[in-house]
Amino acid sequence: MAEASESAGRRGPFLIVGMGNPGPEYTWTPHNAGFMAIDRIAQQEGVVVQNRRCRAVTATCRMAGRTVVLAKPETFMNLSGIAVAALVQEFEADPAKDLLVIYDELDLKLGTFKIRERGSPAGHNGARSVTGALGSQEWLRLRIGVGPDLPPGVVLSGVAKRPGRDFLLSPMRKADLTVLDEVLDRVATATWRIVEQGPAVAMNEFNRRSETSPAEE
Repeated sequence: MAEASESAGRRGPFLIVGMGNPGPEYTWTPHNAGFMAIDRIAQQEGVVVQNRRCRAVTATCRMAGRTVVLAKPETFMNLSGIAVAALVQEFEADPAKDLLVIYDELDLKLGTFKIRERGSPAGHNGARSVTGALGSQEWLRLRIGVGPDLPPGVVLSGVAKRPGRDFLLSPMRKADLTVLDEVLDRVATATWRIVEQGPAVAMNEFNRRSETSPAEE
């Protein structure tokens, strides 16, 4: 028991990285949902994400008794993996156990989110960058839905229906930001649950609440 306690005492921080694009013109765009999530978590924990470290702005807090590093890469979305890999190296973290990456997902409709322990980037350039930089798909991700609420039977990922770059980089409407605001509170709660009890508990609690597109899996 003593050995286990010592091992737990040496455990490094848990890394929570939200993906997005730096710059005021991107602040309220769908592609910055990950940044918004980090800001919401920081707000609830009473910290400010402003320290520059590992090509990211960061803040450190305590969640569920564990040191947590919140980070927003300054590398732009498509190069997010550079900052994530630097953070993992800096804190000697195990990407499969000590890392959560939060980002937007077109194949989930606005108002939902989903947690997964591994998987392919599925067309998301930021996720592709993280996978490439880490050399593995074994990293925990929380994907925040930003897709429009389409009529029943319409497949969001269909070529003719799927919104593109302009949609992701355009400011969200006030009504959509209101929906996202409520989601960010649930994302913050889910993140706490992940740190406190692990991803399996969080997935069991939160994934079943989210309606997903048939194309999502």
